[in-house]
Amino acid sequence: MLSQKLQGVILTIFLTLNVFMLPGITWAAGLGIESGHLASCPASPNCVVSQNADAEHTIEPIPYHLDHDTAREILLKVLTVVPRTEVIEQTDNYIHALSKSRIFKFVDDVEFYLPTDESVIHLRSASRVGDSDLGVNRRRMEQIRLALRDLNI
Repeated sequence: MLSQKLQGVILTIFLTLNVFMLPGITWAAGLGIESGHLASCPASPNCVVSQNADAEHTIEPIPYHLDHDTAREILLKVLTVVPRTEVIEQTDNYIHALSKSRIFKFVDDVEFYLPTDESVIHLRSASRVGDSDLGVNRRRMEQIRLALRDLNI
């Protein structure tokens, strides 16, 4: 018979493994809008952001000429066809989605901020782990930009 201490250790290991393998749980910190801005990127090159970024991490926001709500709805529709991407949070001016890599299921946080006083969509995409993303976050955001341009927002 296993001692209570050993049973406790096994239970702790089992619960830890299960918690880290549950899909859809968000552990990322520093997301969302703070004082009208998306979070800055970390020093690693696996992030892009359209606000307060250095040259390595900067990406242009997406301008639109439609009304705010229509632009937001079109963006949400585009996100439904981005592979392995799921919107997990949305408000009138903010959208947070998770995008997973095909093979290893690495998670990227993809954020959009639509300020009410500007006709632009600010964006941020950042890998949760690792250093280099081989340009995946930037390419994803540029593909979303092109899709929105094709839909004439």
